[in-house]
Amino acid sequence: GKTARLATRTMRLVIMDSKEQVAELVAQYVVKKITEFKPHATRPFVLGLPTGSSPQATYKQLVALYNEGKVSFQHVVTFNMDEYVELPREHPESYHSFMWENLFRHIDIQPQNVNILDGNAIDVDAECARYEEKIRAVGGIKLFLAGMGPDGHIAFNEPGSSLSSRTRVKTLAHETVVANARFFGGDLSKVPRKALTVGVGTVLDADEVVVIITGTHKAYALAKCIEEGVNHMFTVSAVQMHPKAVIVCDEDSTLELRVRTAKYFKSLPHREELLGLPLPEYWAPRAQREETAKRQKREQ
Repeated sequence: GKTARLATRTMRLVIMDSKEQVAELVAQYVVKKITEFKPHATRPFVLGLPTGSSPQATYKQLVALYNEGKVSFQHVVTFNMDEYVELPREHPESYHSFMWENLFRHIDIQPQNVNILDGNAIDVDAECARYEEKIRAVGGIKLFLAGMGPDGHIAFNEPGSSLSSRTRVKTLAHETVVANARFFGGDLSKVPRKALTVGVGTVLDADEVVVIITGTHKAYALAKCIEEGVNHMFTVSAVQMHPKAVIVCDEDSTLELRVRTAKYFKSLPHREELLGLPLPEYWAPRAQREETAKRQKREQ
């Protein structure tokens, strides 16, 4: 059958009708990659994971696929992108809490295979170096899932970050603090000002990168990252340089794209190639569905 071939020369942009379809497609792709890899105890599948609102629906879909018996995470090793500095691990808004609440406690992953940066480490620089070393020790990350901030940042690599950066401590941009305040009861004073984060270079080292982007509030940044050059002010744009990167987005997030850009990417069979199988009827582009409906009406 057809194999899933991600970009070898170009970055792929897959446009779905809704954020629910984005979540479903990405979850199915993750399951496909794990299953094809046939991981075992001495050869685990290494998965990079984000937090935040972008991947939440994808995690829900992964849990559903696990419950249906479509995938096992027993031999999957995970590395999370980031964690707040000096926020207690048990705090409901720590990324440790987020991951266990939204994904890990619902699947069969082994706790010792879960890697999350320790924002309460006595020596945070040593913690960052240890994290990079641990990624190298397991043979690198096979697939890195990522989200994107409204200002185009990936992980906590805020505008102005080096595109060759590694795991390190970052001071959060004011925009990020404001965006994250909703998780802290709208109180800016409760939002941590620093975080530990993988670097742009750490993400680019992965064999494959899949970026999840949904919502109108991401439209401006998506346009900058797709239609303009690689730019450290929009760090997600660095995935343009990756040989196997794909951005999966919904219609809402494409509102700032030029019409011809959106039309071009919609004309390509990226979605079918991504899963290596035909997509369900409801995943056809909206215009295609409307055309089919008109034709069926004429034939009646």
